[in-house]
Amino acid sequence: MKVLKFGGTSVGSPERMKKLLDIIDASQRQIVVLSAVSGTTNSLVEIGQAYLAGDKPKAASLIAALKGKYEIFIQELLADEEYRAQGKEVIDYHFNLLGGLANDLFTPIEEKIILAQGELLSTTLYHVYLKEIGVPSVLLPALDFMKIDEDNEPVVDYITSHLTPLLEKHPENNLFITQGYICRNSFGEIDNLRRGGSDYTASLIGAGIRSEEVQIWTDIDGMHNNDPRIVKGTQPIAQLSFDEAAELAYFGAKILHPQSVFPAQRYKIPVRLLNTMDPQAQGTLITNESEKNRIKSIAAKDDITAIRIQSSRMLLAYGFLRRVFEVFERYKTSIDMITTSEVAVSLTIDDTTYLSQIEAELNTFGSVEIETKQTIICVVGDFGTDKHGYAARVLEAVKHIPLRMISYGGSEHNLSLLVKTEEKTEALRSLHSRLF
Repeated sequence: MKVLKFGGTSVGSPERMKKLLDIIDASQRQIVVLSAVSGTTNSLVEIGQAYLAGDKPKAASLIAALKGKYEIFIQELLADEEYRAQGKEVIDYHFNLLGGLANDLFTPIEEKIILAQGELLSTTLYHVYLKEIGVPSVLLPALDFMKIDEDNEPVVDYITSHLTPLLEKHPENNLFITQGYICRNSFGEIDNLRRGGSDYTASLIGAGIRSEEVQIWTDIDGMHNNDPRIVKGTQPIAQLSFDEAAELAYFGAKILHPQSVFPAQRYKIPVRLLNTMDPQAQGTLITNESEKNRIKSIAAKDDITAIRIQSSRMLLAYGFLRRVFEVFERYKTSIDMITTSEVAVSLTIDDTTYLSQIEAELNTFGSVEIETKQTIICVVGDFGTDKHGYAARVLEAVKHIPLRMISYGGSEHNLSLLVKTEEKTEALRSLHSRLF
């Protein structure tokens, strides 16, 4: 059984929703995971913010505006009056629920309920559409099998034990529709997966049922070997390893959240990134295998802050780095890159929420320098310890650009450079020209 996930743009209009059947093979057993219709989640966030602010009139106005869009949506999606009436019932139910929250004490629990309505709407309306055109399908509520624990981590065994019986109840059916993003937490309340959203759902379902393949359909034909918004002539990458894909996603490839494929990786489920707008495009296949002797891709991550701590106390001292890292741990701030010398350590962060407090504590160790508006350029490929020449090619390509930091050897798949953000475009284009 395959798992197919379609993002918000893939279901962003009635026309696109109808065209999903050009991709979905109803003769094959498949689970289809749908995101909310594009724009819906942003509107739901606004509604939640209005409620949190106590502005019930604004919330009511936003709800009415979004409902109006869905009323137009079902008129274009559904042709038969009987099924339009069913679509209207679906819309009325969910928007009455949203409006009814004005009568409750509004807490983060209600906010999560609001955010869940987008996926519940898109999947139920698609199920109604399939009924209208005579395509058998089963609507599987993700809230019946998708669960996170007290640490907000998904429980794959729970998914397996609760989803498998639901599938076995319908042996005659091939097509199953479910929601991405939403789940229940350890208290049984409606919650969401946060990281990776619907991609994460698809990967978790694939792991839970040991699927033969997970397909993630978006509006771009796979991961590219550079940022197509900045560099001309980029190409999709045919094959990546899970580790390479995670590196690219973490360092700027927006098509995929870096943690969303971890469940599939753990259970060795292949993941394929494909383009809804061009279903014949090859896309990108992600597996445990890595192509050797190749540089695969380049990605960039902006809004990086570099921190340099210099102290003569580092010289021949043990425990110094541990004390430095403990500062970042206390403020729950992750580190992206790190380089060290005998008397200094440089590192980067992308979350500056607690930067002033971190700086104050680091000043007790020595002198601290902070540089903002930095960008990490990540080059992904085969940088194994037995390889030679690849690092030289990368550095040769940027020899005319000042480099703040270089990180090499921490991973066999990644060489990272820190440059000023104003140098990013030139760095990406020069690397692309020399490496590809």
